[in-house]
Amino acid sequence: MATTDTVFAGSIPESYTRYMGPMFFEPYAADLAVRLRSMVSGELLETACGTGILTRALAARLPAAVAITATDLNEPMLDFARLQPGGGRVAWRQADAQALPFSDQTFDAVVCQFGVMFFPDKHRAYREVFRVLKPGGRFLFSVWDQIEANDLSHIVHTTIGGMFPDDPPMFLERTPTGYHDISRIRADLAGAGFAESTVDTRKMPCRTPSARHPALGLIQGSPLGTEVTARDPSGLDKAIEAATQAITKRFGPGLIEASMQAHIVTATRPPR
Repeated sequence: MATTDTVFAGSIPESYTRYMGPMFFEPYAADLAVRLRSMVSGELLETACGTGILTRALAARLPAAVAITATDLNEPMLDFARLQPGGGRVAWRQADAQALPFSDQTFDAVVCQFGVMFFPDKHRAYREVFRVLKPGGRFLFSVWDQIEANDLSHIVHTTIGGMFPDDPPMFLERTPTGYHDISRIRADLAGAGFAESTVDTRKMPCRTPSARHPALGLIQGSPLGTEVTARDPSGLDKAIEAATQAITKRFGPGLIEASMQAHIVTATRPPR
């Protein structure tokens, strides 16, 4: 993992939320919130909450008796999340998912949407989740399937790679879609002590009003933009335009409905 892969600062939080939120993250956030609907009280922890897209879905769906704590490594993402409507009941806290600042057996459930791929040491992060979960507590998280199963990410990845054939930016394939092997995920969870995990692979429509939105989101709203400007300091606009044209060529102008696919994983801490 490159050192820039976990840096979400500057203009990234706003672009991430504005462009990628509605098409990529909100559909899966609604799905995860439904999976937690049986939780009527207790303590819920979200790790790698980003700008709070899942957090706000949880706050809207779960009863007030569920106390929600949302954490992220990047303070700029949390700062943006705090300013959004719908998160007033949430306790926001900066924290490294690999070293959680909570006591053992504090939470009834832990949830993470598209965050575990960014943990440099996943075994350590999973052990931390296991530690802070109460016996019998659930750990729910989502990860993207391979890049070929995610239309818009795949188009942007191949387009930007073609602009720098001698040194293609690999962020999208390396990190967001780089942790898709189900057998590896299950082995990592078992190594942290979790009981047998379940994986639900969900394909969903990915809707966006124009080709420019995913181009802006995936490049300007992620560390991919940093990789582009490291190769060409004036290349950001060129990359966004090239990606916009490639998406338009595939799906046409105007409203786009592509497809995306992710694994929804549920693991349980044994009751004893």
